[in-house]
Amino acid sequence: MKEWTKEEITENTRKIKQLALYFYTPLCGTCQVAGRMLDIVENLVPQFEFRKADLNYMPEMAEKYSIESVPCLLVFQEGICLEKIYAFQSVTHLYELLKQINKDD
Repeated sequence: MKEWTKEEITENTRKIKQLALYFYTPLCGTCQVAGRMLDIVENLVPQFEFRKADLNYMPEMAEKYSIESVPCLLVFQEGICLEKIYAFQSVTHLYELLKQINKDD
């Protein structure tokens, strides 16, 4: 998963048709597990572009998207945030959620 800066988030969120944007912090153990889960899901749902961002360096993004904690996955379709996920639960759960959004397209 490619790391994005706040400038890249601002510039590209509306340009990408289907985007899964993962916010984390490096010292968060749950974030490390969630990141590994997303690495698997990224290979299973190629219709989405997956990106990540360290929330420590962009508090304005936390405010803009009302992110309350990490890990947090924002799912965008054509620039609109459709889902905000805090409880990643399982690879299967994430896969099914993204496949459903893709099916709705």
